[in-house]
Amino acid sequence: MNDVEELKRYVATHAESLGIPAERYRALFAAIEHDGVGPGSWTLEWSRAADALLEAGEPLAASQYYGFARFPFVDGQDRAAALTDCVDALDEWRRSVPGIERADWKILGGRVGAWTAGLSTTDPRPLLLILGGIVSLKEQWAPVLLAARDLGLAGVVTEMPGVGENTLRYTEHSWRMLPAILDAVADRADVERTYLMAISFSGHLALRAAVDDDRIRGIVTAGAPVRDLFTDQSWQRDLPAVTVDTLAQLTGVPRERLGAVLPALALSDAHLSQVDVPVRYVASSRDEIVPATDLSLLRKHIRDLRVLEHDDVHGAPAHAAATRNWMVQSLVELRAAAGS
Repeated sequence: MNDVEELKRYVATHAESLGIPAERYRALFAAIEHDGVGPGSWTLEWSRAADALLEAGEPLAASQYYGFARFPFVDGQDRAAALTDCVDALDEWRRSVPGIERADWKILGGRVGAWTAGLSTTDPRPLLLILGGIVSLKEQWAPVLLAARDLGLAGVVTEMPGVGENTLRYTEHSWRMLPAILDAVADRADVERTYLMAISFSGHLALRAAVDDDRIRGIVTAGAPVRDLFTDQSWQRDLPAVTVDTLAQLTGVPRERLGAVLPALALSDAHLSQVDVPVRYVASSRDEIVPATDLSLLRKHIRDLRVLEHDDVHGAPAHAAATRNWMVQSLVELRAAAGS
């Protein structure tokens, strides 16, 4: 059972990134007392609030709240129902937004779901592939597809292995999912000009994929682990419980065995030196999840790196608007520099 006070701290970060007013989620926090079942429970209170938003004709907001009801991952019937409701509410919203479509692919022996926009066999555009981190659903990021469309890009929003509807496991081979997605949409997007907006742990996948797939032209990320998070067991011992539990869920190993399997995910000096594309990275100086040494490795090995560093914790919740603006502007500048 999760510590609800810890859940509140991390959901607040995601709520800020979505522009949800603090007074709204704090009022809901006041009603949440435990992570069991029934009144006052994490999942029930979020789901009740989501039901009300859906009834009021706000399916996008309802989807976000159902996603928080499922947070940090599905661990039983109630959270599974919340995930289903989250996807259904987003589907209702996107039907009122021209051009956003659902996609499902069989990739690497699993099933990967996505929301897409701007895919076309007659007018293939450069691609923006968007992923969140280990607790972020594709539904949380789906509205970014509207920005992609405005920038003249085709867009795909999906999830990390093990997150939401993605049935894959998070392993050292997970980066191969990204080239497989490019292959899946190659007939409807100009995947030779692909940009990745990959938040937190998905930034790790993006960096590794860029080593082997030259269709990737640039990476915009925030709080992405590189090596020491995966290899430094003393750092791992101080990670928040929700992070450890989620990594155990995504990798499919008990939390006591994580220290034995995580080192295989680490990126070597050779990997980082072979990332021959621009990387734009948002860092937090007080990040409690990604060690500062990981950013130092990027500074040492990535040839074209720009960093926006906030005096904040992981996810930089106090700087959400500045981060969003910087990431979008970085994407615009990367496209301009590449002439695409």
